[in-house]
Parts: sequence; C-alpha cells; structure tokens
Amino acid sequence: MLTNDAPAKINLALHVTGRRDDGYHLIESLVVFTELGDRVSARLASHDGFVLGGVEAGPLSAENSNDNLVVRARDALAGAARQSGAVLAPVEIKLDKRLPVASGIGGGSADAAAALKLLCSLWDFSPAADHLSQIALKLGADVPMCLSGRPLIARGIGERLDPVALGFRLDLVIVNPRIGVSTPAVFSALKSRDNAPLPAPEGVGDKGAFIDWLARTRNDLVPPARRLVPEISDCLAALNSSGALIARMSGSGASCFGLYASADAASDAANRLRQTKPGWFIAATRTSPAD
Repeated sequence: MLTNDAPAKINLALHVTGRRDDGYHLIESLVVFTELGDRVSARLASHDGFVLGGVEAGPLSAENSNDNLVVRARDALAGAARQSGAVLAPVEIKLDKRLPVASGIGGGSADAAAALKLLCSLWDFSPAADHLSQIALKLGADVPMCLSGRPLIARGIGERLDPVALGFRLDLVIVNPRIGVSTPAVFSALKSRDNAPLPAPEGVGDKGAFIDWLARTRNDLVPPARRLVPEISDCLAALNSSGALIARMSGSGASCFGLYASADAASDAANRLRQTKPGWFIAATRTSPAD
C-alpha cells in the first residue's frame, strides 16, 4: 500500500484579472500548502476499487464514486498509460477525507494530484512533466498547482505556475462554517472581472515584511461569496477577534484562514474558536516546509 498526503491549498491572495472568450476567468493567485490535508492510499488489487472514509467523508458518501476526482484521476492516467503501451494492473484506492468538502481549500484537487503521483509510482508509469500537468488540468484548474505542492503564483486559469521561495513557514488557523460553496456560482456572481493584477511579492525571506505586503493584496471572490454565504463574514470577524495578523477567505470559500505570529498563537486561537463556534470546522496548522 502506497500513501500520499493531499495537503490543503490556501490562496493567500487571489486577483481576478479578466475572462477568456470560453468563459474561464483569468487569475493571479499566491498559493501555499499546509501540513493539514486528506490522505490517499493505493495498492494493486484483483479489480479496481474505491474506498471512502475519514471524518469529513459524510457529504461525499451519497455521491457516485465515479464522480470523485480521485477516481477520475485514476481513469485519466490509465487512459494516458494505455496509449503509451503500458499494461496496467487493477488498483484499489482509499481516500481518507479530513478536509471539508467544497470549501475553497482544494480538497478534491489535492486528492486528484495525490492520486496521480501514487499511481505513477504504482504502475511504474513516468509521463513527462508537461504531459502529467495536461492530464491534471483536464481534471480541474487547481489540480496542476496541487501537483506542484509548493509555494507558487498561479496565472492564466491556474495552469501557469511560477514557484516562490518564501524562505519561511506560516502559522495559521483554517475555519469553515460547514457550508459548501459552488465555485462556478461565485464566479458567476462576480461583478468586476478586470481587476489589477497581483503585485510582485515583497518581503520574501522576511516574514514580517511579507505579511505587510500581503495585507495590500486581496481576494476578489470575497464580495460575491459573501452575498451567497453571509456566514463568511462571521468567519472573518471571528478570526480577526482571535488575534490574527491577517484574516482572509481562501479560494471561492467558504473556508477562511488567519495568519498568526507563532504556532502557539495559532493553537491558542483555534482552541478559543472551538469554544465559541463548536459547529465549525476549525484547525490550526502550518504551511509545508518551503523549498
């Protein structure tokens, strides 16, 4: 059995800069990944199978397993492998769901990316990086960046990735009011689609200067997401009240995050928030080690 983590994706900033003729929106987003995430496992088996489990699996339990991004990733990679002449064995995949569903932190996309990596190893199939990225992009705009799994700026519809060497880790708390948000619905409700691009990162290597720079950026999806889910405002207010240096929504929501001065500060804030918001998803975590 091979196992891979599927870390939560956090959009520290997300600027919407336009829209293509085919309807896809153009973005510039600074993305990091955290120690918190789902977990995907796979092994060779007598027939293909998919097993769903984990504390956050409930909302997915009634869905057709063929619609799960992990299964779609398996099928997409299998198709590419067979075209190259590979002989593939059936696999059983297990998804340990630990992140809330439809929450703006890339759970499904991260799961798909983790599955692609696992199955490449399990099947001994090594497509070129560009080919694997194309397979990932067909699964969803966020999958290529989750395949990278390191700090980066995503541009275009999310397929143009430029690594960012932050030089430090960030301590944060992720909260979600247990309300799923449709990403297409948020983009459809967006009133301004031609906004200023993300400014060049400043303070890389100095956490304080970086956070000062980050405070001058934004997430352009917050206004439409708030109109659809007013509870997002409650999340941001709770994080601000808990001592966050910055509180912001990630992706299309409804998950929000707060950045804190230290791991202890983040842990203390999460404990206080759990007392006042017992029905929310609340987790303290850190960004993954910077490359």
